[in-house]
Amino acid sequence: MRMETSYFRAACAAAATLASCTAFAQAYPTKPVHFVVPFAAGGPADIYARFLGNRLEKSLGQPFVIEDRPGGGAIIGTEVVVKSSPDGYTLLAMSNTHTVNESLFTKKPYTLMKDLTPVAPINYSDLLLVVNPSVPAKNLKELIALVKSKPGQLNYASSGPGTPYHMAGELFKAMAGLDIVHVPHKGSDQARTSVMAGQTQMMLDAVTTMAQIARSGKVRAIATTGKTRSSIMPDVPTMDEAGVPGYEATIWLGVMAPMGTPKPIVDKLNAEIRKTVHQPDVKEAWAKQGAVAMDMTPQQFSKFLQQDIEKWAKVVKISGAKVD
Repeated sequence: MRMETSYFRAACAAAATLASCTAFAQAYPTKPVHFVVPFAAGGPADIYARFLGNRLEKSLGQPFVIEDRPGGGAIIGTEVVVKSSPDGYTLLAMSNTHTVNESLFTKKPYTLMKDLTPVAPINYSDLLLVVNPSVPAKNLKELIALVKSKPGQLNYASSGPGTPYHMAGELFKAMAGLDIVHVPHKGSDQARTSVMAGQTQMMLDAVTTMAQIARSGKVRAIATTGKTRSSIMPDVPTMDEAGVPGYEATIWLGVMAPMGTPKPIVDKLNAEIRKTVHQPDVKEAWAKQGAVAMDMTPQQFSKFLQQDIEKWAKVVKISGAKVD
């Protein structure tokens, strides 16, 4: 009888907790939500976090405050989220920088899948390999030949260690057998400026931000990194078809929250984000920029993240990429 009573009380307590969480989620949010972007302003994560925050603000009725906290290869801003209360009021705008960091950095103040919970992906886009106009290479084969004739003398810019731009560069070096010097910057804007000014010779950057710069003639487009040609730069060949068979790299963005955030809140955010990325005007706007919406449940996104961690661990090992 005592055992039955104990089970009954436990069941009642669990039911009460679930009801409380559900009621909390239904009311959520009741105050501003802080959306931390661990990258510099002006990059894809910042741009799309602001876009998404604006849409969520309208659908959920509370401000989504964007906080750019760059530095440390996205580790500084991410740690802020990890240490925040798991109540749904602090979210992380993240990218494949985070999955790369799991193997690139041997010491971090957090472990991605243990300290953060997946909410939803946002979108992905191809990268664009560009060079400064002064570089005497008009296509990928000419660029590879140039680099091989000057080992260690040319360099490529990135927005920092572990970023998609850095790892795409390391993958390029490994697959093409090249010796190019990596020059990390504090943000993607600084890296782009460096290439345009000729301080660095080349860069792999998100097509969503670099395409217009290439069209203006400030840099020369060499190749894109998707499986097929980019819809916004159809005249530019892929790395695969232009001289590096099998090469593929993208930048994707997503949202995570501190581990322990109530599941009903995570599910609510996931539903709102998925609803947003499916809106016709959003798809149309992103298509013009070269971005493609991603649609997953939290469980599917969790599996995707784990697979991406494993994928980039292999690339880090093969490329020999290191963080000083």
